Amino acid sequence: MNLTANQPIDNLHANLVSQCLATKQASKVLALSDRQSKDKVLLSMARIIKQNSDRLILANGKDLQNAKKAGLSPAMIDRLTINDATIRQMQDALEYVAGLSDPLEGTFPVNVRPNGIRVSKKRIPLGVILMIYESRPNVTVEAAALAIKSGNGIILRGGKEAFESNQAIAICWHEALEENQFDGATVRVLDSVDRQVTDALLKMDEMIDVVIPRGGEGLIRHVVANSYIPVIKHYKGVCHLFIDESADHEKAINLLLNGKTQRPGVCNALEGVLVHQAIAKDILPKINQALKNKQVTIYGCEKSQAVLNDIEAATEDEFKQEFLDLKISMKVVESIDEAIDFIDQFGSYHTEVIVTENQVNADRFINEVDASVVMVNASSRFSDGGELGLGAEIGISTSKLHAYGPMGLESLTSEKFVVTGEGQIRD
Repeated sequence: MNLTANQPIDNLHANLVSQCLATKQASKVLALSDRQSKDKVLLSMARIIKQNSDRLILANGKDLQNAKKAGLSPAMIDRLTINDATIRQMQDALEYVAGLSDPLEGTFPVNVRPNGIRVSKKRIPLGVILMIYESRPNVTVEAAALAIKSGNGIILRGGKEAFESNQAIAICWHEALEENQFDGATVRVLDSVDRQVTDALLKMDEMIDVVIPRGGEGLIRHVVANSYIPVIKHYKGVCHLFIDESADHEKAINLLLNGKTQRPGVCNALEGVLVHQAIAKDILPKINQALKNKQVTIYGCEKSQAVLNDIEAATEDEFKQEFLDLKISMKVVESIDEAIDFIDQFGSYHTEVIVTENQVNADRFINEVDASVVMVNASSRFSDGGELGLGAEIGISTSKLHAYGPMGLESLTSEKFVVTGEGQIRD
């Protein structure tokens, strides 16, 4: 069913209601399905996308052509691209998620109350998830895989820049579902990218249980401002690397280069480096040369400029910027306390890293830094559902309700109490 914003509002609303109801009904069937049935869908999808790789790459080529004409940034084009390697990654994600334990099969302890009633819990799906995202067509595969495995229906609203890619992937999902006797409405990829359609969906709180926006900060704030449905937010990734005075310099520079330059257009890339002033004069020239070799522009504070006279001056705008590019801010700090305060002011609750050989400082950083992922002597690029053992992620929550950090299968479930008795009544 095509959704177009120029059709009468009543018809548009009726079409959306019909589609959401179909996904809601499909989700109820999925929620009662066993692990084997759900895993078969994922493994079928892995096979089908491999069989259709040429068609997916062809559809993606249309998107890439349009993206280049529209002047999309290199970071956005990188996220948008489908090639043999990304298809293999999609297959790997599907197969990995299929191999994970079913989150709905977990057991809880039974608490027997003095009156004899037995109290436990049961893990349940959230219901219907609305996923709104930009650029990344791999999300159309990975988000749906996690939703199916956790027993949730999902409505996927991708961005216009990935429209052709997402529609091609949708055909594969429908084939995989129907091959395994599931309703194709279980995974619904919208065929409209119009804001009016999105805003209408955000009001359908009786049929959609949670919204997960994934994209630019403007998109997410629009969703939060207009949704009647609970929203799990991921605003942006302003991630920092703090090089403590005890840090091994070679280790610090390697972690900095990997975090900043391995893939600068993703949310777990580094956007700021903090350096303890006790080692600034020694390590800053090394950092400057290493980053220059990778064509990274540095925006530095006054203290860093006093050591490096060929870097740009940083303002508050640079310190809070998610560059998603070969750019980074630099701040020399007097202590770990100043580093933690700086992160508290300019961080985005995503990922923060300390490089240190001092266990006391490592523990302080872990305990005092407010971020969904805190790392000691490891690259920020590991802040990813796949790298952290979740198989894939549906997003990275930077708010603490109902999840914090990379969201895998368990984050797409809730719990309900189960109470059994033998006729007990309350006095």
